[in-house]
Amino acid sequence: MITYISCSKTMVNQLSGQYLPTFTTTPLFETTAREFAMQLCQIPQEELAEALKVSPRLAAEVMLLYRDFCSAEPPALPAIYSYTGVVFKHLNIGDFTPDELEYTQAHLRISSFLYGLLRPLDAIKNYRLEGKVKLPENGNQTMFAYWKSILTELFIEEIKAAGGVLFYLASNEMKDLFDWKKVEKEVRVITPDFKVMKNGKLTSVTIYAKMCRGEMTRFILKNRIESIEALQLFSWEGFRFRPELSNDKKLLFVAD
Repeated sequence: MITYISCSKTMVNQLSGQYLPTFTTTPLFETTAREFAMQLCQIPQEELAEALKVSPRLAAEVMLLYRDFCSAEPPALPAIYSYTGVVFKHLNIGDFTPDELEYTQAHLRISSFLYGLLRPLDAIKNYRLEGKVKLPENGNQTMFAYWKSILTELFIEEIKAAGGVLFYLASNEMKDLFDWKKVEKEVRVITPDFKVMKNGKLTSVTIYAKMCRGEMTRFILKNRIESIEALQLFSWEGFRFRPELSNDKKLLFVAD
């Protein structure tokens, strides 16, 4: 089983008061990430702000990140500790034991527009990037298009090596990093979804969905969940599995 989650836009570049693993790994596409960083730091600030859909002030900060990307300081940190979005806060990697971290390294994968596909302990630098950004030296392809041809077979082989089942807990747009029809043809993809009952109707609430993705990822890794039946036992803050609203591909968890 492999669990797949999205990267987050927010990151930290230093850690304090947390247990850190005794080792890190090198991202599979670190060289590519460095090349992208060199290209990105040459984009005019105004163009970068428009491409990333951020303010000029934030674009200036991102420019500095890319200019310092290849320097020793600040040091690269394990990806699972670097990202600070809602999913990662609820995953709460800080209290994982060394044995649990080892399992996490083998069974969790994280999306990245800059690095392609990350293992939890891959050491990465801070960055910000969007999937629709186009770089001239990549034939003006979007990041989605660039990674699709590179990642699809790799991802499929990793899932097959781990038992042939993927728990998909990333946002929908991350499917575009792969030839998703081929992924679904080659392995079994299970997609949990989270909704709340509001005024008699099932409603998706983004913040709750992100919280639940983080909590479910934690549940999977802490309990070494390997079967769909075991995954159905997940519950958190009123969210529970609803078999009558689920099927063999999609598991719906509802909070009344």
